[in-house]
Amino acid sequence: MKQLSEVKFSTLDLVPVRADGNAARSLRNSLDLAQHVEKFGYTRFWVAEHHNMDGIASSATAVLLSYLAGGTSSIRVGSGGVMLPNHAPLVIAEQFGTLESLFPGRIDLGLGRAPGSDQMTARALRRERSGSADDFPEDVAELMRYLGPRTPDQRIIAMPGTGTQVPVWLLGSSLFSAQLAGERGLPYAFASHFAPRYMHEAIRVYRNHFKPSAVLEKPYVMLGVPLVAADTDEQADYLATSVYQRILALMRGQSLVQRPPVETMNGLWLPYEKEAVGDFLGLAMVGGPQKNRAKLQVLIEQTQADELIFTSDLYEHADRLHSYELLAQVMKEG
Repeated sequence: MKQLSEVKFSTLDLVPVRADGNAARSLRNSLDLAQHVEKFGYTRFWVAEHHNMDGIASSATAVLLSYLAGGTSSIRVGSGGVMLPNHAPLVIAEQFGTLESLFPGRIDLGLGRAPGSDQMTARALRRERSGSADDFPEDVAELMRYLGPRTPDQRIIAMPGTGTQVPVWLLGSSLFSAQLAGERGLPYAFASHFAPRYMHEAIRVYRNHFKPSAVLEKPYVMLGVPLVAADTDEQADYLATSVYQRILALMRGQSLVQRPPVETMNGLWLPYEKEAVGDFLGLAMVGGPQKNRAKLQVLIEQTQADELIFTSDLYEHADRLHSYELLAQVMKEG
């Protein structure tokens, strides 16, 4: 059985925007967070592509990654993920080929098949492109060809990009990408930070369909985990109310800007909404070090995951930094 100290741990930053803040402040905080978790021993720092959301500032993912990689020195940086239906594979190959050329050996390319937005925004992003989740397997294959060695008969190349072999991950919140990642022999990251209900089945499908490749000899599973770590369970419960309010706003179609924590959620949500938020955050680590250690040990025992990637959506930047520092101590001590 794996111990916590044997599991890699990473950061997924949604670059949250506060109600009293702005995108510039959030982007600077993202770099500061990356610099801190690099010191704490985290393996990678990923950001996710979202659009038309006033509380998330990571829409121009490749541009942001250049800023983050340029401000750090050793931590891997990458997309968790780029929503491939929004883009021509050649464009992504050129963007990430450029990143890999600038920061060799430090770039990850995580790919998702959802638009990361509503359908109206997806159409605005694509315009004349017919981009569809149904094209995802072919788009992944095309993209990987651009990043692979140039062949004699290749008429279209990504420059930069060709020959860079940027590591490609498949991301998913359902079973489709799990099966595809297994069949292609690629590492797989499951979005259990918002879809925990399908986690065990997705891991099973991925491992059962896995075929060794030039990339991987055996399956590699990363799981997304919401994190609210504090010195005490009581403080963590208080800080978590910011996260609850954000998820509640998402479910209601309201503004996603971060809201400060509150003493109680009573009166802010209806019983069925409380239950829905609880389902959404079913895998969340909310508590002090001892409580989170116990929950993480159970998670690793049940899933045998190779890596956990944590997202911490706390209102105060200092609380986020402390949350990741406490988590690092728990993971290293095992």
